Amino acid sequence: MQGYNVIVVFNKELDRMLMCRRVKEPYKGLSNFVGGKIEIGEDGYAAAYREMTEESGVAADDIKLTHLVDFTYPLDNCYVEVYVGRLNKDVVLKEEKHPLYWSELDKNFFDSSQYAGYGNIGHIMELIWLYKDHQLKL
Repeated sequence: MQGYNVIVVFNKELDRMLMCRRVKEPYKGLSNFVGGKIEIGEDGYAAAYREMTEESGVAADDIKLTHLVDFTYPLDNCYVEVYVGRLNKDVVLKEEKHPLYWSELDKNFFDSSQYAGYGNIGHIMELIWLYKDHQLKL
């Protein structure tokens, strides 16, 4: 089963989050979190930090990630690990292939015409708000 990850990166003020605009399928033209493939035998956290740095330039010492939730898709033979963190300083973003931007947090992240994942981004955001003060400590 192929593993993937998405990483929710909040700025240090916790009033915006990092998103990318997909330039290829799946979800071409839609907004998504940064992330990518988990290599065979690779630890989930190691993969999340690696993909985050490759996709955005955010380094491991810029943020502490927490493993939030996993989604399994048996019909697609894959799973997605979701990580979240808050920057501890301002960073200079470095795009790999998908244009990056800082999104405000008052959007309808369930809108599948704007956001990838058929509602998963909205679901992930709801979980973040549920856990942010206790388990996540954002």
